[in-house]
Amino acid sequence: MEWHITDAQSLGIIDREMGEHTFSPAEYEIVRRVIYATADFEYKSLIRFSEQALQAGAAALAARSTIVVDVPMVQVGITSNIQNTFANPVYCSMDALTRPQRDKTRAAWGIETLARRYPEGIFVIGQAQTALSVIVDLIEAEEIRPALVVGTPSGFVDIEVAKHRLQDSLVPHIRIEGRKGSAVVAAAIMNGLVDLAWKAYGQDSPGMG
Repeated sequence: MEWHITDAQSLGIIDREMGEHTFSPAEYEIVRRVIYATADFEYKSLIRFSEQALQAGAAALAARSTIVVDVPMVQVGITSNIQNTFANPVYCSMDALTRPQRDKTRAAWGIETLARRYPEGIFVIGQAQTALSVIVDLIEAEEIRPALVVGTPSGFVDIEVAKHRLQDSLVPHIRIEGRKGSAVVAAAIMNGLVDLAWKAYGQDSPGMG
């Protein structure tokens, strides 16, 4: 993303107020992006990275893996950065052509349709709890094996269950613990990851400049 002087000043404030932490440098870059996007330092204690999550996500981005998101707000939030770097295809569950389902939300049915089409893609679930539950169901049934799952929906009913199931899935993932989360958080995580991956892989990518 394009950084301006106010961005640098804001990140400087975050660095000063963050205090001690145990994040790796790459993880910290993601955390400060989330705090910058939300002005909420509580995310420092809520964000969780599975083992190899950043490495797996960066490698999948560099391999031009398909990105599947749950809501347009996430798609809009990441597409410009993606287009300016690895140019991965980005699909939104709400745009998937699916037959109506009474027992599933539009986001859940759309994400299931796209997950079956791109079983090894990157899945970014920022808002729809039902979509996260569907992804975890498919992982547990061994029908898909995502390169990375970003799970940040907020909610009060069963959302913590879905997030714990994601934790237990052994799939590389980045999640927000508890009730908090949003599409803004998901987009911040992905944009941070894209920038990290571009630094690691972008210079060596054929045809990219």
